[in-house]
Amino acid sequence: MQTFSGRGTPQLKGVIFAVEGNRAARRTAQEIARALGGVPVTIRSNSKPAYHAAGTLVAGHGLALVEAAAQTLRALGFSKPRAQQALLPLIRQMLDNYERLGPQAAWTGPISRGDFSTVAKHGHALRRYPREFKDSYTALSLLAARVLSKKPAATRQNPEFGMECG
Repeated sequence: MQTFSGRGTPQLKGVIFAVEGNRAARRTAQEIARALGGVPVTIRSNSKPAYHAAGTLVAGHGLALVEAAAQTLRALGFSKPRAQQALLPLIRQMLDNYERLGPQAAWTGPISRGDFSTVAKHGHALRRYPREFKDSYTALSLLAARVLSKKPAATRQNPEFGMECG
């Protein structure tokens, strides 16, 4: 699982290679993955779309989140380099914390603290931006509550959550 932008060659050492197919095909694919420095992991053929969707959530959609945040900062008067300077340390620290501490311990932000009035303020502020900005914030708030909260249903149903939580 690696991103290929067409610009440069990505590092493959330690990268997961999903392999599937009949026994002979899997064996060959595993040999190729190991020769490239990768780690082969066998998946069922019918699992490929979900496997690919997981990668797209991180690489494709993650990049869209970063760019939406950068555009928000630029609309506030940040230059492009300053917006990147503001966001990149956050991203790097979040990933480092995720790797070192795990998802729940690495989780920060108003929902992790139960500060739902701030979530509502964020949603209100994002109304000045393209609809997808607020819609994404809402969807990601609900997703965070589901996958990171110790009590996801209680978090999503909190009346202060500030958004429709159907």
